[in-house]
Amino acid sequence: MTRATAAAAAELVLIPVCALAAAAVLFGAMVAVLGVDPLQVYALMWLGGFGTWFSWQTTLVRAAPLLLTALCFALPAQMGFAIIGGEGAFALGGLAAVLASHWVGSAAGPVVLAVMAAAGIAAGAVVVGISGALRVWRGVNETISSLLLTYLAIAVFNELVEGPFRDLSDLNRPSTFPIPPQGLIGSIPGTTVHWGLAVGLAACVVAAGIIYRTGVGFAMRVLGGNSRAARMVGISAARLTMGVFCAAGAIAGLGGMIDAAAIDGKANASLIAGYGYTGILISFIARHNPLLIIPVAVLLGGIGASGGLIQRRLGLPYASVLVLQGTIFLCVLTAETLRGRGPLARWSHGAVLIADPLAES
Repeated sequence: MTRATAAAAAELVLIPVCALAAAAVLFGAMVAVLGVDPLQVYALMWLGGFGTWFSWQTTLVRAAPLLLTALCFALPAQMGFAIIGGEGAFALGGLAAVLASHWVGSAAGPVVLAVMAAAGIAAGAVVVGISGALRVWRGVNETISSLLLTYLAIAVFNELVEGPFRDLSDLNRPSTFPIPPQGLIGSIPGTTVHWGLAVGLAACVVAAGIIYRTGVGFAMRVLGGNSRAARMVGISAARLTMGVFCAAGAIAGLGGMIDAAAIDGKANASLIAGYGYTGILISFIARHNPLLIIPVAVLLGGIGASGGLIQRRLGLPYASVLVLQGTIFLCVLTAETLRGRGPLARWSHGAVLIADPLAES
């Protein structure tokens, strides 16, 4: 391992860890001002997210959709794009899957699941793909367009769920008619964790292989690092950009399909739970590395799972965990400005600090 590679590996770990530590200190100071012991908050956070087998299962259920929404952001980020359309793709992907299940409700289970997956993938690809098309052919900033498309997607979702596709027999909250029983996703034997977790883990591994072991992944990284050099070697920026944007949206849409089929069995407001936005945070902490997304998603899933326990025991609002997530995001963005500077950069003698995390064995 060269000195530059060692420095890159050290930065890959130290900067996110230091950002998380700084966020913990800042959040602890906030709750201390409210008269609550920060150590007690973190103890309950550990207990609620990781302290028992039940807590672990709840955490993994929450982490399952985050794996896919984080990938939705991480794939375009390899090319230097920032997509905020994961939330809209996730919601519309779930709704499209539920509606598709009604269309083939009398078919066998595998057929229903396949049609649902195809519908969710297509809906997600359209939501994010539009942003890619605007970027490629009209030069519209993908961050702004994807954010606006997310608001539009959520508005369409609410209109359809509360309007023509609402199940009027459900008196709790606006929801669609339920998915046929053969279209539901069950739990992994011996657990309460649904099979969507396995899909998310597999997607992360496959994405890492594509990014770091294939020509397509190399082209993505070259385009992200130097678009002029990419054009000189014959890489089609427009085709690659559209492909990656559609793939990112498809992954988020698949996540919405899984969440609808494994959790509520119908489409309702629970699909708009901020998974797409949390995925952005996860991707940043993981430095857009699909393999590092896995532990970070589990960590953020555990933090989210502990919100109810903190509310019951300490009287803090459930949104406290969202405040912590926001603090983490700010600290991570601030810490990114330190990359390539300081002792590690001087130690590596100014060498390039971007390395393939799978290249060294």
